[in-house]
Amino acid sequence: MTIFHSMNTTASALTTQRLRMDVISSNIANVDTTRAKQVNGEWQPYRKKQVVVTEQEGTRFGSFLNIAMGKASKEAVGNGVKVSQIREDSATPFKLTYDPTHPDANEEGYVQTSNVDLLSEMVDLISASRSYEANITMFNANKAMLTKALEIGKG
Repeated sequence: MTIFHSMNTTASALTTQRLRMDVISSNIANVDTTRAKQVNGEWQPYRKKQVVVTEQEGTRFGSFLNIAMGKASKEAVGNGVKVSQIREDSATPFKLTYDPTHPDANEEGYVQTSNVDLLSEMVDLISASRSYEANITMFNANKAMLTKALEIGKG
């Protein structure tokens, strides 16, 4: 483990939360999109995208060495997070809106619209934004500690 380990861990969280905010922004921008993808010759509305986050594997030699020497437990050596995939939400059905004048309306006058829930997306966006801010605070605190440690040697 190096002195920059916590900075790398925080940086991985910053990158992940930034991507999460980008995906949420895309969902919000496409909330009214009725023609996002063509399947079997028919247009389907936009499907909500979801970010799947997992922990990064401890692939550094120092992590394995510390575990082997008993200086750290496997749970104690964190390496941050990563986005394992961005998947479409196929479990939530599309919303039906009655608008017989819409060009995508079916025979009964209903239009299939995106399965994006604007309220939950806004809550997720606030959560991701707060997490991003907390990680920036952590990064800056770590940077200040490392700067103070370097000043000790100047004495």
